[in-house]
Amino acid sequence: MSVDMTRKVIVYSTPLCTPCEALKRFLRSHDVAFVAKDLMMDEVAAEYIESKSIRSTPVLQIDDQLYYGSDLSAERLEQLLAL
Repeated sequence: MSVDMTRKVIVYSTPLCTPCEALKRFLRSHDVAFVAKDLMMDEVAAEYIESKSIRSTPVLQIDDQLYYGSDLSAERLEQLLAL
């Protein structure tokens, strides 16, 4: 099954974040193209996430929607990404 490549997928993460690495592995294993943004290195990305009052990582952006916390379960990701 192919993933819709027209969607913008971004993973906002921090260094040494085990759930962040797990999310990236999940996306790669399902051939989902994404851009990774390190919130410790990318000030603009960090300010964007902070402006949304999100205080945990990882954060997954699909188009203009942000998902984090319990939205990042494997089952929910499969729904969100239509895998």
